[in-house]
Amino acid sequence: MEWSEKFNIGIDVIDNQHRQILDYINALEKIRATGAREQIKEVLDDLIDYTQSHFSFEENLLSQVNYQYLPSHRGIHELFVKRLNDCRQRFANGESVEHDLYRLLSKWLINHIQHDDQDYVDAVRDNMLHYLRSQEQKKGKSWFARFFS
Repeated sequence: MEWSEKFNIGIDVIDNQHRQILDYINALEKIRATGAREQIKEVLDDLIDYTQSHFSFEENLLSQVNYQYLPSHRGIHELFVKRLNDCRQRFANGESVEHDLYRLLSKWLINHIQHDDQDYVDAVRDNMLHYLRSQEQKKGKSWFARFFS
């Protein structure tokens, strides 16, 4: 999979995290053709850890801006982590999950970015711009534009 600018939500730190998840998906795609289980396990573990870290960061950000749909968004994250952990367990039991995992990840990432994550962008941007403008008034200079694309 290749990153497309249409996947950007306009919050650079989140966009960069999404790109990293895509890099893990692509690493999984390259390795799955070899069937090297130890390498697959390593990418799978790293991917799950990074995804959980990303979700935690995102949920913290949404909490700070009082995003009204945070409970629903958190539920989507929890369901996805459960699916990833189910794949990890199946893999640990000796199953070949690489194909299913790649399909799950590639479809889910794009759908999640373009729908679920896009839904919170305005709330985050509005809150951050309000905060940064108040800081700008205190500091007397414009510096808030660097946070957004």
